Amino acid sequence: MFRSYAGAQIQSALRKARPALKGAYTTLACDNSASRRHHGNSQRGLKKDQGTGAWNGLGIRAGWQEGGSHVAQFRKTFSSVSLPRVGCDSRIGRRKENEDRCGAEELRDDVLYFAVYDGHGGASAAEFCYQHMAEYIRLCLSREENLETVLSQAFMQVDEEFGQQVCSLGDEALQFCGTTATVALLRNGAELAVASVGDSRAILCRKGKAKRLTIDHTPNRKDEMERIKKAGGFIAWNSLGQPFVNGRLAMTRSIGDLALKATGVIAEPETRKIMVRHGEDGFLVLTTDGINFILSSQEICDIVSQCQSAVEAAQVITERAQECGTEDNSTAIVIPFGAWGKHKHTDRSYSLSRNIASSGRWA
Repeated sequence: MFRSYAGAQIQSALRKARPALKGAYTTLACDNSASRRHHGNSQRGLKKDQGTGAWNGLGIRAGWQEGGSHVAQFRKTFSSVSLPRVGCDSRIGRRKENEDRCGAEELRDDVLYFAVYDGHGGASAAEFCYQHMAEYIRLCLSREENLETVLSQAFMQVDEEFGQQVCSLGDEALQFCGTTATVALLRNGAELAVASVGDSRAILCRKGKAKRLTIDHTPNRKDEMERIKKAGGFIAWNSLGQPFVNGRLAMTRSIGDLALKATGVIAEPETRKIMVRHGEDGFLVLTTDGINFILSSQEICDIVSQCQSAVEAAQVITERAQECGTEDNSTAIVIPFGAWGKHKHTDRSYSLSRNIASSGRWA
């Protein structure tokens, strides 16, 4: 089942903590039909089209496929970015549950939101971000115009709220629950701001070349390792040579992970802002590590460039990661820009024989 909770208490707490919504909004979510049915009881105007499985009322058109993948499309056009063309796909891989979440919303007339979350220690933190991040960003936008500042404030507020919920429940297991977060805001179809914690990525394809907009927060980074040590934490390596914070967590920044807050695992994101060049930029891709640990950024861009649509591209990326041997959940959002289809690499082909060891957040 795509949505996962640490019990009825966390589910109830998540609902109660959700801020009140103001005005209609459009949202995209990668989850399974049972989970979407659950949200059909809590989201305004959401009605299931019996017979097709489509969800109506918020302008969402969704199609389910084998393997637990979900593709959602939007029925709006925003500036030079056409929302019906946005693609999203998520696959469980070889895991028992899918702890990934992804979403997109129109936060106001001039701002779009896209995000991927990759949970660990359970799906509760990723689910919490999926439920709340957009609303906190919307609130911050009401009093702050700098998009990077907005993202930083929202990340910290969501992390604090999740921590309060965990403490109120008294469930020790939730102390080790956390999530990556990679969020992109697009204003007026041109101003792009990205914030991230963890190792989910944002990749821009410019003139056919991959341009990484995020840097992974892992103990392999010298600056992050030093910061952890200054905070009182330590780095330990497993038998495969992979570093972990305090021998437990494979990332140095995340939302949640209360048990490691005192040793330097923070929710403060690194941010970046650029202007989209629609004559040169083909698309933006947000991916979780089930894809990143298998495919390079340039491979992802080349694969997307061969696809007819962003919807197809999101599916092909997750399928390719599985074919190449990923054991983790894999999720991708593809947002097409003005140069979509301009830089194709139809002469490229890729070997599917690669394989990697199982990846994990916790040792």
